[in-house]
Amino acid sequence: MLNPEQKLDIHSILKNLEQYRPKRHGWTWRKPNPQRIGPFDFKEVSESLKNSVPLQSAAFLNNIDPQPDSVITAEIASGRFEDDIRRMRMAAYHGADHIMVIRTAGQSHFDGLIEGTPQGVGGIPITRKQVRAQRKALDYIEEEVGRPINYHSYVSGVAGPEIAVLFAEEGVNGAHQDPQYNVLYRNINMVRSFVDAAESKVLIAYRDIAQIDGAHNANATARDAWKVMPELLVQHAINSVYSERAGIKAENICLSSVPPAAPPSPDLKLNLPYAVALREFFDRYRIRAQMNTKYMDSSTREATVTHVLNLLISRLTSADIQSTITPDEGRNVPWHVYNIEALDTTKQALVGMDDLLSMVGIKDEGYIVEKKREIQERAVLMMEEILEMGGYFKAVEAGMFVDSGEYPQRNADGIRRAVEGGIGAGTVVERDSNYMAPVTAHFGYNNVSQYDPSATDDPSRLINGSTLEQPDKIQYIDELDENDNVHLRLEETEPYRDSRWLKPEVEWLADGVVTMDLFFPAERKVAIEAAIKTGEKLNLEDVEAIHSEVLHPSEGTRVQIKGRVPFAIDTETLTIPEELDTIDEEEIFDYVKRHPMHVVAGTGGDDEHSVGIREVLDIKHGGIEKYGIGYTYLGTSVPIEKFIDAAIEMDADAVLMSTIISHDNVHFKNMQKLHDYAVEKGVRDRLTLIAGGTQITPELARKNNMDQGFGRGSNGHQVASFLVRTQKANQQDDEDD
Repeated sequence: MLNPEQKLDIHSILKNLEQYRPKRHGWTWRKPNPQRIGPFDFKEVSESLKNSVPLQSAAFLNNIDPQPDSVITAEIASGRFEDDIRRMRMAAYHGADHIMVIRTAGQSHFDGLIEGTPQGVGGIPITRKQVRAQRKALDYIEEEVGRPINYHSYVSGVAGPEIAVLFAEEGVNGAHQDPQYNVLYRNINMVRSFVDAAESKVLIAYRDIAQIDGAHNANATARDAWKVMPELLVQHAINSVYSERAGIKAENICLSSVPPAAPPSPDLKLNLPYAVALREFFDRYRIRAQMNTKYMDSSTREATVTHVLNLLISRLTSADIQSTITPDEGRNVPWHVYNIEALDTTKQALVGMDDLLSMVGIKDEGYIVEKKREIQERAVLMMEEILEMGGYFKAVEAGMFVDSGEYPQRNADGIRRAVEGGIGAGTVVERDSNYMAPVTAHFGYNNVSQYDPSATDDPSRLINGSTLEQPDKIQYIDELDENDNVHLRLEETEPYRDSRWLKPEVEWLADGVVTMDLFFPAERKVAIEAAIKTGEKLNLEDVEAIHSEVLHPSEGTRVQIKGRVPFAIDTETLTIPEELDTIDEEEIFDYVKRHPMHVVAGTGGDDEHSVGIREVLDIKHGGIEKYGIGYTYLGTSVPIEKFIDAAIEMDADAVLMSTIISHDNVHFKNMQKLHDYAVEKGVRDRLTLIAGGTQITPELARKNNMDQGFGRGSNGHQVASFLVRTQKANQQDDEDD
């Protein structure tokens, strides 16, 4: 069992992998569980997590963390699976229960399984060791958060059936599988692609794996993506029916709904009718909503706004799986922070729109109905033409797919493939008449009944079980490349793994990467070069500009840079400030109601600062006034003696003195003086003295005879908690006396 207070030990995950067996197979959907969480009634939520990280705003709502009812995806693949395991754990804490691992670029063209764990480029090399290690880690992580986590990757390419077997053996729960992806986007022979898909889909069906299709690639590829919406419905229909014929249950067939447009187009007007058309046409299947990477550049703000609009469509059309393409997808750099921000954006938006359809509805007349019907009619006409042409293969040869004309219009820019061409052409051969395959989950005729009629429905019995029933028969291969493997990568980062040394990171442990936002009053080209030079003068290495945006053609440009720091931080040299415990807000309210409290407050000595103390006091900023604690504000530049005199006059319980100025240690002297004057007046025993300011720490305040100190970033909840806790302790002492 993982301890939330301890780092996940990668070495322990890798240990004895040859003996690991997945604890479960098959996809798990969230169970809707309308419930009261904190002071709110939620309708579209699922069970809460055992361990999680709530949204930051939850701090003002008793840290509630409602989980939406739809499955939420985190797409993870930095190239180093050992670092991705750490990110999976972070993602699970932020609500992800569908971990999708993107395959490395080009793996679709490998004609067999990869072995070992080479470092990936543009994704993770899908290997048995990588899959097994990550599924094992997720077994622990799902126990930690208290919810099943679905593990997912891609069954496509020339080695599709081999990968499907691997996934069925190793407990993978979800998979992309769509032969049209092979044909159109990887130029793999059509016949080979559909034959391979049949075998793969039977394996997917056998293990109850959820399948996502690949139709969304059309609107990421088409020149005018919003015009291919009818084609998307056609592609969905072809793969869905093919999947059902291969045995996949309808409830495990997921249509990948990617809006074909994004702002500054009229986003909802284009995308909502399409989503409604999809949901209505394919109501037997699940909908998996995802953003469209076609419109992503390097602006995280722009991507996040598009994401939220997509989430609105998801709520309006009841999406079953909500993907979270990271806002930095345009940079092709899956950074930890953006991965988590995408998850938080999804959770925040979906929970914020809880029970939306009980308050608003999609009109059953007017534009949306007319546009929805138009998309559907165009799709039906396109399917009819495909049938008249002689089927899918003929239509692909004619370039009907990913043509950016709005059907039946044609732009003659569709993808054309020859039925006898492409990768793997001529590799499909007819089975011999005596062919036998005594294995489970095999597509087509296998002659088993000729050898043993009783084994017709259980062919693997002839060999005492295939690897699906007898995992000990699996040949587990560890590392093959002595220069590129996980052991060497772990050895390289070992000094920073659960040790006293830290380096910043954005992607891999101790990668040393930092980012900076800069602004220059100059045109874009000048600003970018100035930003890079600034990074170099700050001694950053490998500096590059990763984002720029013009605020005005001549007045200024914002530039974001990244670079590496050439040093590590020794945590034993750090001074860690004392963490101040807080009391539950309801407890504070209740106590103050029964035991009224009053304080006097102000800024001491010659100090004119007032913002900090007002934020701790005023109800507007969540200050102590919020909890019913009364206060008398004395203003700024308050003589130290006046604090005590006012406290005596007001019969106050405490004095709150703000002190910012620190030259000549005046803040130390004022704290000591406040204490001494209270002693002189004979009221020190009944007054709680508190000092606060940017130069104050709890330890320094107590050293100078304050009861407590509050430094930078302190808030009213912390101060109120201390006041209540102190008064409770004093009351207990009085009772003991």
